[in-house]
Amino acid sequence: MRKSRYLTMTAMAAVLVTVSPAMAQDAFDLDALVAAAKQEKPINIYDSTGKIVEMAENFSAKYGLKATGMKVSANSQLEMIIRESQAGNVQGDVVLITDAPAALAQLLPEEFVENYVPGDMTSKIPAQFQSPLAISTNANVWAYNTEAYDKCPVANIWELTEPKWKGKIAMVDPLTKGNYTDWFNQLEAHGNDKVAAAYKAYFGKDLETGEKSAAAAWIKALAQNAPLATDGDDPVAEAVGAPGQKEPFFGLLSSAKFRDNADKGYKLGICADLAPWVGWSYIKLGLIASKTQSPNTAKLFVHYILTEEGIAPQMKDGKLPTNTDIKMPGDEPSGLMKVSDKLFGYDSSTGLDDFDRREEWQDFWRVNYTK
Repeated sequence: MRKSRYLTMTAMAAVLVTVSPAMAQDAFDLDALVAAAKQEKPINIYDSTGKIVEMAENFSAKYGLKATGMKVSANSQLEMIIRESQAGNVQGDVVLITDAPAALAQLLPEEFVENYVPGDMTSKIPAQFQSPLAISTNANVWAYNTEAYDKCPVANIWELTEPKWKGKIAMVDPLTKGNYTDWFNQLEAHGNDKVAAAYKAYFGKDLETGEKSAAAAWIKALAQNAPLATDGDDPVAEAVGAPGQKEPFFGLLSSAKFRDNADKGYKLGICADLAPWVGWSYIKLGLIASKTQSPNTAKLFVHYILTEEGIAPQMKDGKLPTNTDIKMPGDEPSGLMKVSDKLFGYDSSTGLDDFDRREEWQDFWRVNYTK
């Protein structure tokens, strides 16, 4: 692994060991935390989903405190947290961020934010989601139009590199969203064997490639098959799920967009039997601004969103809570929970390498992408 431009993996591990366990092992007293929070100023929470407004309102009503949820993109969150800390003028007290690699590389090493795991949650949240704390895993899934097809028309990811699907795959442009290039790097680091096995299962022979990995070979072939690269999930949802299409796109999109089936009459369905994965997940971290003037209120909010009541608004969009005691609602529109074990999960142990190699993977996609 190459050296990070910010911090080596060894040094990063030292940071996490220093920050996380000590805070996690503090004795947890909810009543005392609420009492201390009532002596503090109101807080703001940054999140990339508008659902944070509802979550903050619910929190405020529950505890008689003032919290304001603010929808802020992951990129803007990073800039705001850093500048606010440097200026000694913290506005965002809690940051819920999906750009885990950037948080690992830029926020935690410079102590712009702190990791906090409530003591009563350490047994409920798997260890891999505690350093730093991930409040949920979010998924992007392969989807098809259930009106046009009786079942998913694709059984293996290598089919997507075939002429049949040339120009008929829709996905978010990897040049515009960092977690897509993170996915590429994760595939190479943790999924390469399965990508190679999928090739053999589909073509009946071992993969021979001049690329450095099976993952790179698949990514290159996908790029060369002229996918429709969009600026967000909404155009993908429309291209795949809009009713009345004879030849709809096959697509990769956020599980949250399955709510469009009810809201817009779309016909989105998860490709539940796609090999080797139905999609991939990434994590949303919950971190506290180190210079917040309301540390107890911030801790209380982190605790709240680790409960079923707190995270419920985001579960409706297919966000899977890391608290294993929480079960997904039966009416979650995507049906993600039924195939959650078929998702390619995010491994934060190589998060810094994901961050370091973003530009490399963007260049790889750019060079091979065919319109």
